Amino acid sequence: MRHIWYRLLDLIIHNEVVPAVNQIETHPFNQQIESAKFMKENNVQIESWAPFAEGKNNLFQNEVLVSIAEKYNKSVAQAVLRWLTQREVVVIPKSVRKEKIIENFNIFDFELSQEDMESITTLDTKQSLFFSHRDPEMVKWIGTRKLDI
Repeated sequence: MRHIWYRLLDLIIHNEVVPAVNQIETHPFNQQIESAKFMKENNVQIESWAPFAEGKNNLFQNEVLVSIAEKYNKSVAQAVLRWLTQREVVVIPKSVRKEKIIENFNIFDFELSQEDMESITTLDTKQSLFFSHRDPEMVKWIGTRKLDI
């Protein structure tokens, strides 16, 4: 993940305004622990992109996450959001369903134990579930995308 750090450091060094936030793929299967540490050291807030890994790797049925969620009488989504929040990762989960939006906000009435935090750490593969940031064609495609706003 050092390539992400180099690009971010380049932005920090060569611009008057330091990026306040860096949104990167962060979820139980790609936890970005070292990247988060690097960003914190450089006063850049990490924000989770794809906090639920878009359901990949059967996130919502994962035995570790289900077990932890049940322990607190919460959903897997709430356990994941709480885990990210306790790691000081900004998370803005996407949902169009009112009940899910309400559920996603209901994560501040419990705290995961250190043991549960460490259990989730064991799920880290340190790999993107979506695409390679090292693939020059992918980087070019991402860099040339135009948003219709």
